[in-house]
Amino acid sequence: MRPPTVSIALPCRNAAATLDEALDSLVAQSCSDFEIVAVDDGSTDRTAAILAEWVSRDDRIKAITVPPSGIVSALQTAAETAIGRLLARMDADDVAARDRLERQVAFLDHHPNLAACGTGVRYIPPHRVRDGARRYEEWINSVVTPEEIERDLYVECPIPHPTLLIRREAFDEVGGYRHTEWPEDYDLILRLSQAGHRLGKLPDVLLQWREGPDRLSRTDVRYGHDAFRRCKVHYLSHRIRDRPVVIWGAGPVGKAFALALKRKDHVISAFVDVDPRKIGQEIHGTPVSPACDALQLRDTYALAAVGSAEGRAAIRDEWRRAGLHEPDDCCAVA
Repeated sequence: MRPPTVSIALPCRNAAATLDEALDSLVAQSCSDFEIVAVDDGSTDRTAAILAEWVSRDDRIKAITVPPSGIVSALQTAAETAIGRLLARMDADDVAARDRLERQVAFLDHHPNLAACGTGVRYIPPHRVRDGARRYEEWINSVVTPEEIERDLYVECPIPHPTLLIRREAFDEVGGYRHTEWPEDYDLILRLSQAGHRLGKLPDVLLQWREGPDRLSRTDVRYGHDAFRRCKVHYLSHRIRDRPVVIWGAGPVGKAFALALKRKDHVISAFVDVDPRKIGQEIHGTPVSPACDALQLRDTYALAAVGSAEGRAAIRDEWRRAGLHEPDDCCAVA
């Protein structure tokens, strides 16, 4: 029997309220050449029973029940079981557009230089989506091309993980999912980039991404700001190497990155800020300088550590005028 083109890794944990809708959207895909590997991570509700019903109706669905051990272990189990040449992700509370798989498979087939791709997303249900989530949705849907993804790789994870479709050989090459102290999805994307793989995205919204207070990103410390910052600094180190760092932004975000970088033995040579009250002061023994002075420093690596899109854009304009190139000479981390 020929293996399917796509294996969909579907971790489930107490997902009875949304699982039917998620599976409905998958079995109705216009691309039918797939398998679903659903891993029930020790659910205490009707998740196992719902999966059993679906398995009895559709032989493309495999259900595995494991003791509760977390999403990373569930994803590893799904990946080890999967036999498709492409590995897709989906969460048990999300909804895929009917042509999601067909379009993503065609996209990778037409772009053999890409290791993986994502799609645009829309948060649901609307009444639960706050302003911060809408801003994040707008940003993540604006980062589409391989060049944009590489440029914004350290702002946030540019590929919404439930939309991921990745070539199996690239997934295996970088070691699949790993237990870390930060998000497993971001860790995978950064390892792919570090290994030289390029990533792309279909701009259209092909997944409805469920928002709610029980999401891991809201409840698990591995998805908090500190964990994301440690993750970014860990992988940024290979770009910074032994160059002193200039941090553009002397506010809370810049200060937090400076401390995290110092813990990894990086030298901070200057902070940059536009507030005249800050210029001339010192932060952790490092001077706050105007942009014109900082741009005279040679053999440094610049980080934009400001929390607003407008501030990030203004800093990038300064870098371009000074002849700095992302990501070789500089990058945004917030």
